Amino acid sequence: MTEHDILERLVSFPSVVGQPNADIVEWVRDYAQSHGAHVTVEMGPEGDRANLFASIGPRDVPGVILAGHMDVVPAGEAGWTSDPFTLRADGDQLFGRGTSDMKGFLACALAALPELAKMPLKCPVHLAFSYDEEAGCRGAPHLIKLIPSLCALPEMCIVGEPSGLLAIRAHKGKAAARITLRGRSGHSSRPDQGLNAIHAMSEVLASAVNTASALMQGPFDSHFEPPYSSLQVGTISGGQAVNIIPDLCVADIEARAISGVSPANLLDPLRQATEALRAKGFDTTFETLSEYPALSLSADAPLTALMRDLTGIEPLAAVSYGTEAGLYQAAGIDSIICGPGDIGRAHKANEYILRDELAACYTMMLNLGTRLSI
Repeated sequence: MTEHDILERLVSFPSVVGQPNADIVEWVRDYAQSHGAHVTVEMGPEGDRANLFASIGPRDVPGVILAGHMDVVPAGEAGWTSDPFTLRADGDQLFGRGTSDMKGFLACALAALPELAKMPLKCPVHLAFSYDEEAGCRGAPHLIKLIPSLCALPEMCIVGEPSGLLAIRAHKGKAAARITLRGRSGHSSRPDQGLNAIHAMSEVLASAVNTASALMQGPFDSHFEPPYSSLQVGTISGGQAVNIIPDLCVADIEARAISGVSPANLLDPLRQATEALRAKGFDTTFETLSEYPALSLSADAPLTALMRDLTGIEPLAAVSYGTEAGLYQAAGIDSIICGPGDIGRAHKANEYILRDELAACYTMMLNLGTRLSI
């Protein structure tokens, strides 16, 4: 099967983030096994979503991971001119949900698998396909924890997020939290008899605004845009009617951190502000929704040199969005971002990838196999 054929099959699976993914996992497993790969499928703690890890070549020596996620964002936005889960070709453009982000990369890896299996690989090539990346990299930590029991710790990891096949050495880290305040309801004419959860949340929001302002003062890393860490309140909800004291308020907040800064630590002032409200009679919870570290690969790392050779382009220093690459690096595996497609086409109607982009990525993977066979 060509990369186009496989992409058509992968797009047909509506593997939306947060939903069961057995169909796509089983298809990938059967395909990889049919070409001689050693495949492990591991169910996540949710019980209805699984990661997949496949290997070609000697598993007792360090190798290279081709990593990506099987989930896609929902396709409910207006503007689609065809079924998002049916690949549609229009000249060089291939339309469908996940074509760029990032089933195009998965399709290239799977298309290359039969050819890699024929090569005298001295180091293995692993495929690491995760679930729920779009919900904050929820599946990858479970997969990464499993890897040492499946093979020698890989030396390198290429995360195929859409980058126009430009290798990227660094990205920001992220942590997201949900803060829930529960007070006491009542009639708005008697505020003395209730506990207004929305009013109480204003103290947390003030902490968020102050923290965000302070982060703009540094530390700085000029490789990123903006060159500092950031924090924002993304959503807030609460209350039933204007004449009812709101007994519930919920806010989702995220922090994005430059290299060397813990994104979770950026949320500490908000955690403290939340906990302080208990003394005023509120029930509070501070739930971590997602967390992954920043990626920072040295300009003179062997993986940087490898990607320079494979792509013929000097790797880009950094981007501000995040990926699973930081998680692999934290596990002791040098990691970099490089995949077909364009992040600017992702998460919108009529997402597409170019045939030439798929072909170039496929060639890059075969060239990687050749390098690992020398």
